[in-house]
Amino acid sequence: MGLPNITFVGVASALGVSHMALYKHVASLEALKHLVAEEIFHRWQLPSPPGPGGKELQQYLFHFTDEVSIFVKNHPGLAPYLIRRSAATAPMLAKIDAHHNAVAATYGLSKTQTRWLLATITFHCIAVTDAVYSVAGQPGISDTDSQIDEAEMAAELTEGMRALIVGALALLKT
Repeated sequence: MGLPNITFVGVASALGVSHMALYKHVASLEALKHLVAEEIFHRWQLPSPPGPGGKELQQYLFHFTDEVSIFVKNHPGLAPYLIRRSAATAPMLAKIDAHHNAVAATYGLSKTQTRWLLATITFHCIAVTDAVYSVAGQPGISDTDSQIDEAEMAAELTEGMRALIVGALALLKT
C-alpha cells in the first residue's frame, strides 16, 4: 500500500477489521502514518559500525549512505518521518541515539562530532534519495527513459554522497 497511500479503510481491510475498530485505537490518519513509519524504521537494521580492525570511518559512511539510500527507495513516503525531528517518535530517536553512540565509540569521536557528522550526511542522503526516486514511474515517461534517468540520478547521488562524506570528514578534522 505504501505510506503515502495509507487509508484507514485500507489498513483495516489488510488487518481484517472494520475501519471503525481501527479508529478506536488510532485517533487520526496522521497518527496512523506515524505508527507505520515508526514500525518501518524499527524493522530496519541500521548498518552497525564494524568491530576493531574493521572499515575506516570513511568506508563505513560510504556503506551507511548506500544502505540509507536503499531503505528510503524501498519505502516511499517515509522521508519526512526520518528528516523532521518533530515527526520522529521517541523509539525512533532512541534507535538513532544508540547508533550515534556506537559510531562514536568505534571511531573515537565525541557525541557532538558524531551527531553532527551523521545528521549532516543522513539528512542529505534521505532528501536526495527521496527526490531521485519519488519521480520514478511518473506518467508520460517511457520505462526505458525512466530507467535511464534513474540510473543517471542514482550514480550522481552516490558520487554526491561520497563528496559530502569526504568534505564532512575534512571539516571534522579542522
